[in-house]
Amino acid sequence: MSPVSAGRSATGQDVPPEVDVVIVGAGPVGLMLAGELRLAGVRPLVLERQAQLREIPKANGLGGQILELLRYRGLLEKFEEACTAPSHPAPRYPFGEVHVDFSPLPEPPLRGLTLPQPELERLLDERARELGAVVRRGHEVVDLTQDGTTVTAEVNGPDGRYQVTSRYLVGCDGGRSRIRELAGIAFPGATYPEVNRLGQITLPDSLAGPGAGEALDLPGRGTIKAGFTRTERGVFGYGALTPEVLLVSTTENEDAETDDNVPMTLAEFQDSVRRVLGVELPLKETIRLSRYHFQARQAERYRSGRILLAGDAAHLFPATGVGLNTGMLDAVNLAWKLAADINAWAPPGLVDTYHGERQMAGMRTMLHTQAQVALRRGQDAAADALRTLFLELFADEQPLRRIGGLLAGTDIRYPLHVYDHHALTGTFVPDFTLQTEHGTTTSVAELMQTAQPILLDLADRPELREAAREWDARVIIQTAKTRDRPADALLIRPDAHIAWTAAIDEPTNTAVLALRKALTAWFGTPRGARTEAPVSEAPQSKASTYGESDVTL
Repeated sequence: MSPVSAGRSATGQDVPPEVDVVIVGAGPVGLMLAGELRLAGVRPLVLERQAQLREIPKANGLGGQILELLRYRGLLEKFEEACTAPSHPAPRYPFGEVHVDFSPLPEPPLRGLTLPQPELERLLDERARELGAVVRRGHEVVDLTQDGTTVTAEVNGPDGRYQVTSRYLVGCDGGRSRIRELAGIAFPGATYPEVNRLGQITLPDSLAGPGAGEALDLPGRGTIKAGFTRTERGVFGYGALTPEVLLVSTTENEDAETDDNVPMTLAEFQDSVRRVLGVELPLKETIRLSRYHFQARQAERYRSGRILLAGDAAHLFPATGVGLNTGMLDAVNLAWKLAADINAWAPPGLVDTYHGERQMAGMRTMLHTQAQVALRRGQDAAADALRTLFLELFADEQPLRRIGGLLAGTDIRYPLHVYDHHALTGTFVPDFTLQTEHGTTTSVAELMQTAQPILLDLADRPELREAAREWDARVIIQTAKTRDRPADALLIRPDAHIAWTAAIDEPTNTAVLALRKALTAWFGTPRGARTEAPVSEAPQSKASTYGESDVTL
């Protein structure tokens, strides 16, 4: 790894002597990035403006494709143990102002964890530190400079100002990103006038009961069914998180500005419910309260020289339940590419593919979240008709699966150009059971725990293994068998996406040539050889790359 400079503050505060990547922001995205970089042998320094771990739960759970990635890293079980409710498939999920019912499907397309953001950050912080990352709280980046090889951050710490220089700096500092501003990256989009308030509550004994999760009888109002209730003043929503705990929400249009970083009081929440419903909602216990606004914004570029953006610094979506999934997947996509460059084996243009792939994924998420805006903001009979029609469409299996893939982020297929002749190429690798050449049983998920590239030979094709031998210092070569194999071989990137696929019985010459090109494109020049092929161009967003081929293993 290349050395980087460091120093001391004016008051003598130590700065880590060896830093490859500075990460600004210790939210879920920044901490996920720090852990992934450490798995790749890179030295990150995380700088967080807030002095303490977050207490305000900006998110109440985690769901979608990121849960499968966490399982591939061996983390999901630990996260589930910390949940306030068991991990479960989501039989009903909000989309705009309707609830999509996935219960007719034998396997619901997305799962959810009831894991408040403060607890998620604690777990990710522990993991990053266990792997050797340095996390410093109460340290605010106030200025940046960069040249062709390094970026220098000016930092205000508890003991004074200091500088730290690294190969790259990644802004994971939220929707009001100071890093994005300093890098001069535009953040176009819209802010909606809605104020959304959430409360996790329990009910008094007079209202609690077996049917409370499906309907409530409120004095002065009558029966309110689970889901969304529109009134002249806004929208009231509720659903059961557990048999005892309800998630209650209100949405109102308000002219006065509110600061989402200021904790919401119980009085504010009760006043909002009263305005929307016209009656009091009796509460027994308030577990958590939070407030947020909706914005639809995406950074024009995710990279400016040696400064990159991830998570809310790169995108804000006007719907709940998708921001963490998208942001943490940004981190996983970026980490191995930065590590490849820092470790001096990245092919030309590899880091640039981060922008191409993840901006495309962000555009896809923006598409369905803005569709949700249209569904929920309509206030007339035409809007009611649109919501009714959507629910009718979701009664059919194919639209239901399509919308589930959108919400979970599982429909993303990165367009890898000359390598995407197989339907699996560019997709997140499915998990399946493997019988190894030594007679042991493993799985794709177990192989991915170290976050290393893998050539998985499923058809005992020695010519493919031999073709990859020059890359064996970077790529794990694994022979195994699986029932109903989907292909002869898979080249899997550290972010669990498939970079190349050998079709069943693909001719040797064709497969070997394509494999060597893909290895060079994604994992650099082989030992003692010149570059054979440039890295694939940064992917471009196009309709044909999304969910057109559903492959079942």
